[in-house]
Amino acid sequence: MSVPRTVVGVSGGVDSSVAAWLLVQAGEPLAGLFMQNWDDDGSGECRAEDDRRDAVAVCGRLGIPFHFRDFSKEYWAGVFEHFLAEYAAGRTPNPDVLCNREVKFKHFLDAARELGAERIATGHYAQVARAGGRWRLLRGADRDKDQSYFLHQLGQEQLAATLFPIGHLPKAQVRTTAREAGLPTHAKKDSTGICFIGERDFREFLGRWLPARPGEIRDPHGVRVGEHPGVFYFTLGQREGLAIGGVRGRAAAPWYVVGKDVAGNVLYVDQDRDSPWLLSRALRSETMHWIEGAAPAREFDCAAQVRYRQQEEPCRVRVDDDGTVSVRFARAQRAATPGQSLVLYDGPACLGGAVIDSTDAPVPGVQERA
Repeated sequence: MSVPRTVVGVSGGVDSSVAAWLLVQAGEPLAGLFMQNWDDDGSGECRAEDDRRDAVAVCGRLGIPFHFRDFSKEYWAGVFEHFLAEYAAGRTPNPDVLCNREVKFKHFLDAARELGAERIATGHYAQVARAGGRWRLLRGADRDKDQSYFLHQLGQEQLAATLFPIGHLPKAQVRTTAREAGLPTHAKKDSTGICFIGERDFREFLGRWLPARPGEIRDPHGVRVGEHPGVFYFTLGQREGLAIGGVRGRAAAPWYVVGKDVAGNVLYVDQDRDSPWLLSRALRSETMHWIEGAAPAREFDCAAQVRYRQQEEPCRVRVDDDGTVSVRFARAQRAATPGQSLVLYDGPACLGGAVIDSTDAPVPGVQERA
């Protein structure tokens, strides 16, 4: 068996299938590798075996070797334990960011090199370019599918050894290519949500590790309006799942989560989607990761996202001595959430990112409404 120059991560989905097909068409010496990142937990919701069969079928259709690696232990230690700790602390983590850093562009890259390959390829909607002697991570051409937000923890070593074959394509063309190439995954539904939860109920899943502890739901001024099953099941700005019925003297309007007091086990809500309790103009991050290895300047203007698929927002960034950043936005941001990722952009180039540590939004139960 010949040694591949590139190992493509085949997930059993249409994006990685087309990525592999494009590389085969380009004459690239190629092998496919399927990563199992989550053990079957007995719920019947884990589709890893179905995905693996689809990945095998794609490699068979393309005539490339198929490899399998079980990274479930690495995923548990590097991603899932952090996920649980963050929720227990009342924050909202983003496991996809850690999965990319700790598994797909670390253990997968190591496995590819063990097979003799020089680099890896994935079906992410992102692009890599080299300028001024440094590697740059660029947005995918399809802005609606761009995944650079989830890749902001990558560095020079990973980008130098990574191909994103579909990053220049719109999703519709990827589907068309898969169908015309006769790939068995051409009509497969895209996966959504957090990979290890799948289509199951999030609250039921999280409750296996963080048992429910009911408590009061209050408005921002401390008036009780209902009861919650556990504050860590909710995130800022959330509307669904509050189960607040008609409250005497209140309008028949939706309620939104505007704050969490984990120590006091209190969930705070308000009936204004753009409640001032949800709005912030400034935030601080945890230690910042810069894709090119350093910040472009001590202070600079750029654009930022505080959630996936958000329209990028103009901001001013100050790099602090401890490696964190302080960011002030040109306009107020809704539901910027500690635990989620702040990702900075200069045009299509992703500069890097960090976990949001805190914002200047008022704190229900502590600060009175301005």
